[in-house]
Amino acid sequence: MTKRTSAKYKIDRRMGENIWGRPKSPVNRREYGPGQHGQRRKGKLSDFGLQLRAKQKLKGHYGDLTEKQFRRIFTEAERVKGDTGENLIGLLERRLDAVVYRAKFVPTVFAARQFVNHGHVTVNGKRVNIPSYRVKEGDVIAVRDKSKQLAIVLEAVGLAERDTPDYLEVDHSKMTATFTRIPGLGDVPFAVQMEPNLVIEYYAQN
Repeated sequence: MTKRTSAKYKIDRRMGENIWGRPKSPVNRREYGPGQHGQRRKGKLSDFGLQLRAKQKLKGHYGDLTEKQFRRIFTEAERVKGDTGENLIGLLERRLDAVVYRAKFVPTVFAARQFVNHGHVTVNGKRVNIPSYRVKEGDVIAVRDKSKQLAIVLEAVGLAERDTPDYLEVDHSKMTATFTRIPGLGDVPFAVQMEPNLVIEYYAQN
């Protein structure tokens, strides 16, 4: 099991929630956290605890981004006009690895990062291997011809547990996705409730 695979199971267990809505999530079987102290009764979380958890959950959902990466995206969301929480979600969803995951080209967000890294994806016909690359409205994201028959791609397309969101026009016969618009919080098919307002409160105090 790779570090990333074991990490995704730990994130689910730590949060006590199936944050990607996967049928194989260990939370479906055990709701307590990982490790020898995981079964201890959980006390009521403080305001800080709730804010920290909201941040970890959102950060974890996008492949457990580093704190530095996530903080940088948050700072940018704050700078842009409009609602900071909505801006934050919009910036996260514009990451190339997030688009590849949402388009169901691969089964998990961790696989999406690796898939992009290994050069299997093009944006507007040019190969891009940077998972954090930010797509724009109208960009066409595609799986390269020689990568279309990879087992991981065929497995993802057949997954029944998640749909592609309406801000992507996806054609699985051609393995292309057009990013039609920047989504808001209500547009994104999160498996659990995300609370970007608590993330804003967390950074306001830290």
